[in-house]
Amino acid sequence: MEHPLIIAGPCSAESREQLRHIASQLSDIPDITMIRAGVWKPRTRPGGFEGLGEPALGWMQELQAEYGIPFCCEVARPEHIELCVQHNISNVWLGARTTANPFMVEELSEALRESGIQVMVKNPMNPDVRLWLGAIERLQQCGITVSAAIHRGFSMYDNRGYRNDPLWEVPMEMRRLAPELPLLCDPSHIAGRADLVPSVAQAAMQLGFDGLMVEVHPHPTCALTDAQQQLTPSTLAELISSLPKPTANQPAAPDLSALRSRIDELDHEMLRLLAERMDVSRRMSALKRDAGMSVYQPKRWEAVLADRLQQAEGLSLDQAFVKEILEKIHGESVRVQMES
Repeated sequence: MEHPLIIAGPCSAESREQLRHIASQLSDIPDITMIRAGVWKPRTRPGGFEGLGEPALGWMQELQAEYGIPFCCEVARPEHIELCVQHNISNVWLGARTTANPFMVEELSEALRESGIQVMVKNPMNPDVRLWLGAIERLQQCGITVSAAIHRGFSMYDNRGYRNDPLWEVPMEMRRLAPELPLLCDPSHIAGRADLVPSVAQAAMQLGFDGLMVEVHPHPTCALTDAQQQLTPSTLAELISSLPKPTANQPAAPDLSALRSRIDELDHEMLRLLAERMDVSRRMSALKRDAGMSVYQPKRWEAVLADRLQQAEGLSLDQAFVKEILEKIHGESVRVQMES
């Protein structure tokens, strides 16, 4: 893909004037593929702006005919799909909460059958790539064209400064499982702040994503939903001009071959060492059992972790990254000892 797919527009359709303003400005940006706007916006807690429903679809139908750019919106109920068909909205997406519910996806798949509507699927709230892929497969089994998977980050206990942790390894696994499906990034929902959106977008493109879905508002500070994460059209134009071209299908540089061979060697060595470590854990299990000791020794683990993290710091390794690896290794070691 020579140019990235760019879908942009406000979090919520708030008025005809707002949509016309944003459509006019986005139509001046050549790279815009589609305009997004939320029509139904049930919030996490009640009391906020929850969208305008059918009237907003009428404005979108009017403006996509006027500016020649298709509009898209999120759907969550069969009646939403019926209204989209009535208003010539031929592109929709399933949100994170919908994707996580196979019953809802099944119901929507039946409603979408024979509609001619193309569907994009956002990842579920939790980092479960199989659940994400399952929603896509349910739609495809009903003959529905799934035009993209959209990565919008995950709700974690610690989001590391993001609104939703990107956990880039999850969309990369989706790429492996569904290599022919375009993969888009929603940097707005990952970042949660307008100033972080460009860096998230850049990271996505460097990882070979096919494009972006970005929230853009003519006056972000006045937005009725997600004001803090929406860009202005001019900021979006600057962001697009700075993006690297998609890299997923570009051939590797010849001088990478030696370094990749070295990485292969190191990976093989790490796996050999992990196998050896688990073998030591099995032998420890017998000694602990004979001595009447429990498998898990909290003080020993605390000391080991502190020592390894200190070593990691000296090796200029990210401590959070090393801690996550060590915790997984320790958890597997405990499991091996309990089963030995």
